[in-house]
Amino acid sequence: MFFEQFYLRGLGHASYLVGSDETGEALLFDPQRDVSGYFDVARAQGLRIRYALDSHGHNDYLSGLTEAAARADVELLASAAAEVGFDHRPLRDGEQFELGDVGFEVLHTPGHTPEHISLVVYDRSTSADVPAMLLSGGALLVGDLARPDLLGGRDRTEAAAREFCRTIQTKILELPDHVEVYPTHVAGSLCGGNIGSRLSTTVGYERRTNEILATVSSKAEFVEQCLRLDNLPAVPPYWARMRRQNLAGVAPLGVLGEPPALDPDAVRRAAGDGAVVLDTRTPEAFGGAHIPGALNVGHGASFPTWAGTVLDEDAAVVLVLGSPSDLWPVTWDLLRIGYEPPVGWLAGGMLAWRTAALDLEGLPQITVHELRRRLAAGEVDLLDVRQPVEWAGGHVDGATFITGGELPSRLDAVLHTGRPLAVACGSGYRSSVAASLLDARTDLDVVNVLGGMTAWTAAGYPTTTDEGGPGDA
Repeated sequence: MFFEQFYLRGLGHASYLVGSDETGEALLFDPQRDVSGYFDVARAQGLRIRYALDSHGHNDYLSGLTEAAARADVELLASAAAEVGFDHRPLRDGEQFELGDVGFEVLHTPGHTPEHISLVVYDRSTSADVPAMLLSGGALLVGDLARPDLLGGRDRTEAAAREFCRTIQTKILELPDHVEVYPTHVAGSLCGGNIGSRLSTTVGYERRTNEILATVSSKAEFVEQCLRLDNLPAVPPYWARMRRQNLAGVAPLGVLGEPPALDPDAVRRAAGDGAVVLDTRTPEAFGGAHIPGALNVGHGASFPTWAGTVLDEDAAVVLVLGSPSDLWPVTWDLLRIGYEPPVGWLAGGMLAWRTAALDLEGLPQITVHELRRRLAAGEVDLLDVRQPVEWAGGHVDGATFITGGELPSRLDAVLHTGRPLAVACGSGYRSSVAASLLDARTDLDVVNVLGGMTAWTAAGYPTTTDEGGPGDA
């Protein structure tokens, strides 16, 4: 049996290629939209990808199922409980199928979503009836379970949690301890609240260490734990359309054109015609000088999540890059969350812009020491854009709390006191995203706090865990 995991750090996403040395056929599980890497590996191993399927209709990225089928003669599979809009073969609970000496057993594992399936994998070359691994999707994560609240509403979430309890009791914990577990949602994913840093686990290890599994013997207690949504990350706004598109079938990309290099005047005209200038440089570089109205999402591990948070669904994007070599990594990150390729990028970077004598703006950056002084003097207000669990762990007394994921829909909730607004997160990255959005779409005088709450704590400045107070929004 051939097996390989593919880890996409920016989305906290793992996908899998499982193949049979006997028949030279392979199955692709939960693929990302850029499927070229799977075909590269299959080719190197002398394998043909015969099947591809998703564990569920994903909320956090666009699937590569239809892309794989457009690339080669790949049969698409899907949960029989899923209402999908593409040609497929339905898989039912308990069904088994083979690729030579590799066997697969389908488990219907609802909870994260109603149609969710997992695959038990057997290596028949070593044992015909002993399961080797579980491709768990979101049914079991490293130290966690995937969140049950993504379809919305407390009643639906509670029903999903009850289904999840049954899934764990009758499907997952029925597997032997030795079974290796390979989830789709891994470190970096917002589909869980406490996902461990390792990329795989075992049933036995989770049985002994996973805190939420410890409650599974009591359905009421398990459901109560699942309904503790205050500690889950805020859902990015682009997620609402990902599941819909995945279930319908993502349109294949075809041949992708090269986003053109644009001179400063062409970038200025594109922005005047409604294109969003997306500056992918660091907060420090963006703060020093940027194109007026630009949004800052530094290219790195968190780029897809925050680009999808601040960009409208149909945004046409012009890029300002840290380096021309970033063009295709940034472009693929946008494609994976449903955006069209950029309409272009600024040739020569900000050097070309400023030497063309075009307008510049800056975003002031302050240290936590300056923030402390200005807060004490009543010269500034503070907005904290971290996740709920971070806020609950300690925050500056009097700060306003709005998660970065909620901010685009809650701009009117930001305090307008006439004082400048400092924006803080954990380190200064998310706050720069939020500050650039506020600067572009409001008349607030905004500053970014470099180092964020990590630096604030390192400096020994006080925090509170009180939920109330004048700063809560």
